[in-house]
Amino acid sequence: MHRRDVLASLLIAAGWPALAADEAWPGTEWDRITPEAAGWRPDLLAEARAYAQRAGTASFIVLQHGRIIESWGDITSKLQLYSVRKSLLSALIGIAVRDGRLNLDDTMAALGIDDVPPSLTEVEKQATVRQLLQARSGIYHPALYETEGMARRRPARGSHAPGRFWYYNNWDFNALGTIYERATGTTIFQAFQAEIAGPLGMQDYRPSDGRSLGGEASMHAAYPFRMSARDLARFGLLYLRQGRWRDRQVVPAAWVRESTTAWSETYLRSGYGYMWWTGFPDRRVTIMNLPPGGFWADGSRGQFVVVDPAHDLVAVHQTDGTSVSERQMGHILWLILNAAGVQDPGADPEAG
Repeated sequence: MHRRDVLASLLIAAGWPALAADEAWPGTEWDRITPEAAGWRPDLLAEARAYAQRAGTASFIVLQHGRIIESWGDITSKLQLYSVRKSLLSALIGIAVRDGRLNLDDTMAALGIDDVPPSLTEVEKQATVRQLLQARSGIYHPALYETEGMARRRPARGSHAPGRFWYYNNWDFNALGTIYERATGTTIFQAFQAEIAGPLGMQDYRPSDGRSLGGEASMHAAYPFRMSARDLARFGLLYLRQGRWRDRQVVPAAWVRESTTAWSETYLRSGYGYMWWTGFPDRRVTIMNLPPGGFWADGSRGQFVVVDPAHDLVAVHQTDGTSVSERQMGHILWLILNAAGVQDPGADPEAG
């Protein structure tokens, strides 16, 4: 049996959809196919584009089977990713776990992780790396780079034991950056270039597109990135292909599955994995019109990388100075699925 046929059989047995017969990979540049040649409806794509432009979209790409079906805006412009940074770090952590540099069951106490006064309690120090990835640490110390909503929803210190409660927690995500850099001896931005951007042939990303953002509230810096839509699309395709890039397993396939599995249910009625927002195996995420099995990276103001294995599709959406909500993104995805002619495009999130 051909290697690709063996891989397809293994992925299907693991619950992933069959690989498309016309699977493609980008070279130095992305391959494109016209919507008509791909069997898509250009009129519905035009409707999606017009809606997105009214909403304030700066750049957008939709891929199917590894080729760009449609894009608009400047897909080469490097824009602020906000919390999409967390999904990028999740991929790096998966590589570090594979290489034996990180252990998900290590506690904050074992790793020597603390913070500025009021310091972590002995109970908080029992939180594990895995619980930080899941946003279930129970550590509600002030954090850097928080939105007003995150700070408003933050529970009181000591109100939940580690592992017992989900809260979208920048303390967890920032501390993971500290843990990763201590374990690997390199910066997140340099590691992303070496481990992911380079192997994927990203066209625009450079380590200087990231910065470490410190402050008095916490010793754990945030790590914001700037990235282009066409580079983000490569990252989305990497995860659509279960961490594989051509013949190289860049991120372990088992990590992709584990990190995009719903370990909690969120206030968006979605799942949450290891710094990825996720769907469920048996139902849609209504607000995003995300089909079962899908998942996405989500940044403030409308930064999205949406992966839809059911339809072998990736959508990248960015804003620059405007704001697009999950529900608005869900409407764009509904139009996209209709344009693709999928059998069940779901319900329009804006219709309810």
